[in-house]
Amino acid sequence: MKILHTSDWHIGKKLMGRERYDEFRAVFDEIYAVCRDNRVELCLVAGDIYDTYTPSAEAEEIFYETVEKLSSVCTVLIISGNHDDYVRLTAGRALAEKLNVYIVGNNLSEIKCGHSGICYPVRSGRGWAVFENRAGEQVYVNILPYPNEARFREEKTDESFPDRMKRWISAGEEANTDGLPSIFLSHIFVAGGKAGDTEREIDLGGARLVPAELLPEKSYCALGHLHKRQKIGKNIFYSGAILRFSFDESNAEKSVNLFDIGADGVENFMQVPLKSIKNLIRLEAVSAEEGIALIKRYPSDYVELTLNLTQPLTHGQTVELHKCENLISLRAMVEQDNEIEISETRKNKSASELFDGYYKLRFNCEPDEKLRQLFLELTEEA
Repeated sequence: MKILHTSDWHIGKKLMGRERYDEFRAVFDEIYAVCRDNRVELCLVAGDIYDTYTPSAEAEEIFYETVEKLSSVCTVLIISGNHDDYVRLTAGRALAEKLNVYIVGNNLSEIKCGHSGICYPVRSGRGWAVFENRAGEQVYVNILPYPNEARFREEKTDESFPDRMKRWISAGEEANTDGLPSIFLSHIFVAGGKAGDTEREIDLGGARLVPAELLPEKSYCALGHLHKRQKIGKNIFYSGAILRFSFDESNAEKSVNLFDIGADGVENFMQVPLKSIKNLIRLEAVSAEEGIALIKRYPSDYVELTLNLTQPLTHGQTVELHKCENLISLRAMVEQDNEIEISETRKNKSASELFDGYYKLRFNCEPDEKLRQLFLELTEEA
């Protein structure tokens, strides 16, 4: 069976206030073309469809257009991520299933089975489904949306998060009694994975990290959550986000994973690059004039510019810099009397950095680690 693995669409996500709807449409056209040209039978989307619980109308329109188009060439299986309101995401599930688009949220509802299309579910239960193609080939999918006690409506107990993960994963494995070729589809942070600037601090100081050894011995583990494409161990894959969402991803390759799966496991694995997306670059200069000249060399890219100055920018220089439409972030570092003053038009800080800064301002001391972790847990629950 021919499979495509993608994740972390984050439809509607802005780049420091800049709308990117045209980029989303372009990259989804690419993914559709990959599915069509390679005769993909099952497209797996491993969570974080939207960037917020309340996406804009345009973001939802792009999502509906995308899955409808994909469903014309293959079956689509989608799970919710930590950025998704799974109730909202699955609200149109009954209509979606008529197009062979299957959306599984944290209620782990069974998938409606039927015999139509290029690939279709023939058996399903809570947290698993068996898909069959027209050649009669079957694949078993263990389905685990973003794992969270509150979302699964479980009571708080002394059970550790790794023990819960082991229980949740095992429950999805139980029905594969025929030993079918198998895939584990989830949205989690596996220990050893490399995170970027844009992933929210959901590891909570390590409390939400999933040990790699807990993952099932599947033919392929199709994961979402980390935005950098990567492989952990022999069979754990993050396809990565479809756009570059922060400047630490300057020149980072973006792609989708394409492979065949059968009785002998995974074959013909390849990463298909996504070429329509904008690049994000970091530039440095020692004057406003030099900075403007540099920016103009990269008219198709989004730019973060750092200026190393001996005196502050004038109002006129600032105005001229911001006339460059592709300038997204400006940092002016002014050295005076061996001291450096940093002025930034945009500052991305993590949740813990913001909390630490507020706590120091309020109480004139550092918060202890237990208090910081409690704050991050509350942030993640919200």
